[in-house]
Amino acid sequence: MASLNVGNLGEYLREQRRSAQLSLRQLADAAGVSNPYLSQIERGLRKPSAEVLQQVAKALRISAETLYVRAGILDAERGRDEVETRAAILADPTLNERQKQVLLQIYESFRKENGFGSDGSSDDGSDAGPQRTDD
Repeated sequence: MASLNVGNLGEYLREQRRSAQLSLRQLADAAGVSNPYLSQIERGLRKPSAEVLQQVAKALRISAETLYVRAGILDAERGRDEVETRAAILADPTLNERQKQVLLQIYESFRKENGFGSDGSSDDGSDAGPQRTDD
């Protein structure tokens, strides 16, 4: 099986897993993915979905957006502000997981309301926001 072009995602995941002192099996269990599948991701043989990356990030207690950038799902330059904002929310030790998720949902809804998709680019080429009609 040839290695896929997913940047250095696998190496980064392995490094994060080892620094968290987790075995491959422990991380796979915590993330809800199979041990062989996670091993293939670490070796660069599989490109995981955003959902799998989110589960792995949660299990490692790291930013999912960082994994999205490394996997090529999120553009590092266009989404830098968004990534930094999300990372700050996720890293805040004073918030519990539910509060972090609610804040992220609110943040995303405001971005969409202002004409920006989740990839950091404007959906319609402007940031004017929704149009109001006075009919």
